[in-house]
Amino acid sequence: MTKGELLRLDRRHVWHPCTQEKDHELLPPIPIERGDGVYLIDLDGRRYIDGVSSWWVNLFGHNHPRLNRALQEQAGKIAHHIFAGFTHQPAVELASRLCALAPEGLNRVFFADNGSAAVEVALKMSFQFWQQSGRAEKVRFVSIHEAYHGETVGALSVGGCDLYREIYRPILLDTFQAQGPDCFRCPYGKHRDHCEAECFEHLERLVTERRHEIAAVIIEPLIQGAAGMRIYPPIYLRKLRALCDACQVHYIADEIAVGFGRTGRMFANQHAGVAPDFLCLSKGITGGYMPLSVVLTRDDIYAAFYDDYATLKAFLHSHSYTGNALACALAVEVLNIFEQENILEFLKPKMALLDAFASKFEGLPEVGEFRRCGMVAAVELVRDKRSREPFPWQQRRGYRVYRKALQDGALLRPLGNVVYFMPPLTIDEAVLEELLEIAYRAIEGSRGEG
Repeated sequence: MTKGELLRLDRRHVWHPCTQEKDHELLPPIPIERGDGVYLIDLDGRRYIDGVSSWWVNLFGHNHPRLNRALQEQAGKIAHHIFAGFTHQPAVELASRLCALAPEGLNRVFFADNGSAAVEVALKMSFQFWQQSGRAEKVRFVSIHEAYHGETVGALSVGGCDLYREIYRPILLDTFQAQGPDCFRCPYGKHRDHCEAECFEHLERLVTERRHEIAAVIIEPLIQGAAGMRIYPPIYLRKLRALCDACQVHYIADEIAVGFGRTGRMFANQHAGVAPDFLCLSKGITGGYMPLSVVLTRDDIYAAFYDDYATLKAFLHSHSYTGNALACALAVEVLNIFEQENILEFLKPKMALLDAFASKFEGLPEVGEFRRCGMVAAVELVRDKRSREPFPWQQRRGYRVYRKALQDGALLRPLGNVVYFMPPLTIDEAVLEELLEIAYRAIEGSRGEG
């Protein structure tokens, strides 16, 4: 298929995700032929630094030899089989090793196939736990403003980004929302590095007042991704854990985007020294190769579902590809790579390099803040630095940066006015510096565009 044929058929038949298709009249989708480490390579041979890990899933680069080999070896045995009443070594090994790595007390693993599905599993488990524990009134969930937890109806219900959910509001669950942390525009005049999470008072008040009807609080630990990579301090999570304990409410940690080393530690909750009741993981779990998600929970929650069949207490939730052998084998190899190649230790100079660019970006007139947590960094564009007034969303400032960066050989996919970096953890320092320079030039070069 030639490039022209591919694009013609794409235009005629394909509906791309999270896209206004009319944009493709001016900027057609780029046909990718292959990957090479941190690069995507198109049909014309042009190389693009994958600065966003292909929607945050790629941990160790594309076309990774160890992951390729793990996939091939498992495919030679079996690709998939029913997981109800059957099991296999990759799933058992993965579950065992995740429990050993996760925050203390998370000893049970339920498999699903994507991040939204993991959130749905956690919500349903929490709800059913309380129904089977004599607390039938606990039926509501709490999230914070600008939260993002996925696109299925349950996951969207506990989201807080109106861009994604407003039109679907009539079909969403009835949930609570509290004002969450916004450290860039902190109403308390504090800084995330030197505060006591005073903003936690909003969530604390809501949960305390409505504790009897709340099943769980769900939150993205340390980084609110789709909200614009909002970064907040670990003390917020410590306060949340204490609040949930005091009010007998579950804490669901959505680490789908921030798990597996993105924050500089294997899991974000480890920065706070706390363990959630449910830990949702996906995206990087297979190194960006295949869909897979898991929900980790405690033995006492598992025990609430363990009974004679006639009690109907079982968790009757399933996906056709639950426990997929190919995906589990890849995930096991991802853990091997973390351990054997000392991935987390080698992040330190890269995180230092990101920090070294902070002053350079903040020297630009339209940059309000450069922020970082682990290997995730973000540049927030503002109309006025002093007031921190954002650019009107209609100006699509981030989209302008995206187009400029593509011309210069980098894939950045800004979130509104926020240009962010979430590259594969294995990116070389020289390539990371190139990515940052491309972003800098793209911000400068996008000023005059209409």
